[in-house]
Amino acid sequence: MPTTHTPEQRQTIIARLRRFPDEWEKLVTGLSEHELYTAFIPNEWSVAQNVHHVPDSHMNAYIRTRLILTEDRPTVKPYDQGAWAKLADYKLPIEPSLSILRNLHVRWCALLDSLSAADFARVGLHPEIGEITIDDILKIYNEHCDAHIEQVTRTLAAGRK
Repeated sequence: MPTTHTPEQRQTIIARLRRFPDEWEKLVTGLSEHELYTAFIPNEWSVAQNVHHVPDSHMNAYIRTRLILTEDRPTVKPYDQGAWAKLADYKLPIEPSLSILRNLHVRWCALLDSLSAADFARVGLHPEIGEITIDDILKIYNEHCDAHIEQVTRTLAAGRK
């Protein structure tokens, strides 16, 4: 890091973030309780845990974006995603998390669309990785979308063997 995207790269990533809730819902909607809540791969999350994790993670990214835009070099707090995945709300049906993700991405993408090149270069401080810009957040969360689609695809394939 730091990452610097061209305006075209930013627009491509923002468009992907805008489409992601549809991609995610298509992948996980209509699954059985067994497919959703069974951890088919040792030491990996169930599909439902992934579904609940993604909006938690993206909410953190959205909040980090807002902090970086409104404060001078703010500290952006990390969180223990494994511990979050063990909390009771990860046992809920997936629909509330899908709704959160969809609506969060509407707001996040609208905010990202409004930013200038200087805004994307603003810096926050992450205790584990150091300086982080909004361009870094775009890179990280574009990859995060891909990683979780791949993880859920692998999990479902393991469950169907």
